[in-house]
Order: sequence, then C-alpha cells, then structure tokens
Amino acid sequence: MADIISKEAAKQLVQEHDLHTMEDVNTLFKSLFASTLQAMLEAEMDNHLGYQKNDQENKETSNRRNGHTLKTVRSEQGNLEIEVPRDRYSDFSPVIVGKRQKSINGIEGQIIELYAHGMSTRDIQDHLAGMYGVQASATLISHVTDKVLPLLREWQDRPLKDIYAMTFLDAIHYKVREDGAVRKKAAYIVIGVDLNGQKDVLGTWIGENESSRFWLKVLNELKVRGVQDILICCTDNLTGFTEAIEAAFARTEVQKCIIHQLRNSLRYVSWKERARICHDLKRVYQATSEEEGYAILNELENEWGRKYQPIADSWKRNWSELSTFFKFPPELRKVMYTTNVIEGFNRQLRKVTKSKSSFPNDESLLKMLYLVTEQVTRKWTHPMANWAGILAQLSILFPDRIPDKERDLA
Repeated sequence: MADIISKEAAKQLVQEHDLHTMEDVNTLFKSLFASTLQAMLEAEMDNHLGYQKNDQENKETSNRRNGHTLKTVRSEQGNLEIEVPRDRYSDFSPVIVGKRQKSINGIEGQIIELYAHGMSTRDIQDHLAGMYGVQASATLISHVTDKVLPLLREWQDRPLKDIYAMTFLDAIHYKVREDGAVRKKAAYIVIGVDLNGQKDVLGTWIGENESSRFWLKVLNELKVRGVQDILICCTDNLTGFTEAIEAAFARTEVQKCIIHQLRNSLRYVSWKERARICHDLKRVYQATSEEEGYAILNELENEWGRKYQPIADSWKRNWSELSTFFKFPPELRKVMYTTNVIEGFNRQLRKVTKSKSSFPNDESLLKMLYLVTEQVTRKWTHPMANWAGILAQLSILFPDRIPDKERDLA
C-alpha cells in the first residue's frame, strides 16, 4: 500500500461515500477512526480470553463474552461512540481505551510518534496489526499525521530572537515526487546559537537543488521573523553563499567549512596520497594565526609543485572566508571551522528518513523533518561547552553589537 492514499483510491472514496464538503470528509475520517478503535478493542478481548469470537474449539476458559457497554470518548476527530466489550467475570481491562478513560488523543499521538521515528504508513499498519490484529487504513494514518501541519506552520513562522551569536547553514537532499516524476530537492536548514549558548533549529525550507538565491530568500525570512543581527555565519562552500549573507546581514562574519574545503581538495588527489595531503592541509587550519596558516599554505604549494596546484589555488581563492576563525578564541575556532553542529543534526534526520526512497510531496517531507526536529531539539537543554568564556570574548570582539545585559552575564 502506498504511503498516502492514491488519486484512484481518493476518487473511489468520494464516490462510495458521496463526499461533497469538508464536513463530509471529516465525518468519514471520524467513522474510520471509530471503526479502527472498535476493532482494536475486539482484538484485545480475543487476547484476554485466549480465543476468537465463535471459535469454541480453542476455548480453554470458562470466561466468555458478555455483550458491550456504550461509551463516548473525546478524540481529535471529535466525540466518538464506541462499544466496549464485556466479559462474564468482569476482569477485562482494555489498554487501548481504559475503563475510566474519557479521551483517546493518545492513540493519535502514538501514530504520530511512530511516524516521527521514520515508520512508513505501511510500517504503522503492520505495527497496529501486530499489536491489535487489525489494519488501520492508509487514509486514516495520513489524516492523523496531518494533524501536525498547523503546528509545523506555527513553528516555521514563530518569532525569533533579535541577535544570534552563530548560525550554521546547510542543506540535505531528498527525492520528492512532483508532477508524476521524482525530483531531487534540498531541505535548507538553519541552526542558531543565541547569546545564552543555546542551540535551536530556526527553520526548514524545501526548494530545488541548493542555490545561493534560495539561501538569500531564507535569510530574508529570518529577518522578517525578527533576526536583526548574526555575529558569525558558518556555511558550506556553495558559490555565492558569502554574497547572499552579506546582502541580508552586512556585518556578519562568514566562515566557510574547512572540512567541505578539504573534501573538495581530495578530488584532485590519488588514493595513495590522500593521507599525506590531509596531514599537510591540517597544518594550515591548525596553525596558531592566519599569517602562519597562509605561510604554511605557500610552503605546501611549493612542495607539491604543479601536481596539486588546483588545491592551492582553491584554498587561496577562498582564503578570506576559510581563515575567519583565526580572529576568534581557541574554544570557538573548532566549532566554527567545521559544520559539525549541523552535520550532527543532519545525521539524526538521515537516521529516520533513510528508509524513504522518495517522498510523495514537499509537505510530506516537511512533516517528517519537523517531527524529527521536535524530538532532537527537546534534548538540547544545555548551552554549548565553555560558553561563558566564549561570550566574554565575543563581547570584546563585538562591543557595539552585544547588549549590555548580555555582556554583564559573561
């Protein structure tokens, strides 16, 4: 079964249930959800008694079914009327809807939780079937997970802080179905570190393959949401990235990722010599000062000769953005010259989305990325390491851009 309902299935639903309005659709989903709950309750009774209804051959207990009790429970679909099975000894205690339970929003929450862990609609159906012996429809599961969309929009539009000490910008690529074809799209991600050293994902945007033009749109949206200043912006090596940042935040220091630069350099190197070249370039970015680092780069250029001239040319061409971190204290340098902060976050996203060969649409991709983001950022409760010392030095380096109250805390 597909991850979402197909057009053909949707047409069939419309015809079979005579759907004309959103109220008709909501009524159908409510009925589907109630039917699923009812089947789950019956499956729990089967498990409690040890035999299925009318299966007297496998009955090994004197207990038996004893009718039903009508019960009304609240759900995100509205009030639902269900019939809770009873047994003769009155010791049946259902789990899916407890005896005194008046709300079953947790069932929808369970489906959303499973979806957030990367389970497809098919996986969730199999899970519910294994637990309760029933199949929840793909339509129902898709509708339940769509409950997060208003929360996603609210999160994506929420006001942001006016100043961020650092931001990390990167894109992760996915395949998305569009107009009958599968296209490669970029999920643009921004992680911010505020003046308290707290990390947060500022937003996620879906666009075509990564481009500086789209990044400028993202940065302008951050401004609309309240960001007035970013002290340091760490990026990959996308052409035009620096110009896009300068257009939106003219005073921001830009640091291109050294690790991305290193990877690009190794494209020119044979496998046998990669370890040596990595060791040589490590001396450049681990130098004590910008001057020393550039001097080492010149030495390496002479040592390599013409064989690896493109590597030296690339480092020198990007040197102004690669060497920014030398201005800052040692505690901050390693955080700056790699994009480990956002790379680690991206690994969490890939862990959940790796089972997806493609997504049915942009909204489906955003929905899953948002749910994973919520799970990951919930654990970001502590400031970055050595933040008090870092903030003290940032206050000296940016005296007119950090408010007095923040400097006093440093």
